[in-house]
Amino acid sequence: MTHTYNITGMTCGGCVAKVKSELLKTGGITSAEVQLEAPQATITMEKHIPTTTLQQAIGTGKYTIAEAANAIPLVTEETTAEKVSYYPILLIFGYITGITLLIQYARGGFNLTGWMSSFMAGFFLLFSFFKLLNLSAFAEGYSTYDIIAKKVPGYGFIYPFIELLLGLAYLVNFMPLFTNMATLVVMGISTVGVVQSLIRKVDFQCACLGTIIKLPLSKVTLFEDLLMVVMSAVMVAMLF
Repeated sequence: MTHTYNITGMTCGGCVAKVKSELLKTGGITSAEVQLEAPQATITMEKHIPTTTLQQAIGTGKYTIAEAANAIPLVTEETTAEKVSYYPILLIFGYITGITLLIQYARGGFNLTGWMSSFMAGFFLLFSFFKLLNLSAFAEGYSTYDIIAKKVPGYGFIYPFIELLLGLAYLVNFMPLFTNMATLVVMGISTVGVVQSLIRKVDFQCACLGTIIKLPLSKVTLFEDLLMVVMSAVMVAMLF
């Protein structure tokens, strides 16, 4: 069964991520769509859950939840399709791939190490940019599934700057062995959190592009993390 609820107290994307995360932790809830505009939550549950239980789940302080009387769910098939569209991330990967291949062409030939360094520089610089557009909201969303951010609240605020530094390091070819080993560790840890969430089939929004572009946590998220892990591992092996 699916019910629609009005929620007050949400002011940003971080609030949306927090409310959604807490609702999904509640037993009996199979999915939850939370939106900031005309703040509502559309919740699918195995059996009816009292509103008081939902209120306890999201806390009794900042947020208030109440069942919407005769509400028409605002999450339509069209908006759902937009939320789960992978077009933005595919477009970004296409841009990075095309530009880095052109760089290799301009240099007179294809060099695998050079191309991977350029690709990873573009990846980290661009992805850190999107995260830094709303740092607090990213940190809130990232803490819902990353294994370190769950335990260390400040890590979500630091992570975009780690990506920024890695991007700059690849761009200027700074200590290649150290940079690739650092990438291997950072992205390896990130991959573990994604795998755990996918195994548990937890419905979280991917924070890879911050909160500006909405993407579900999915196999695409796993692919992008694993791609960085594989590339950095290959480059470490080539440098030894």
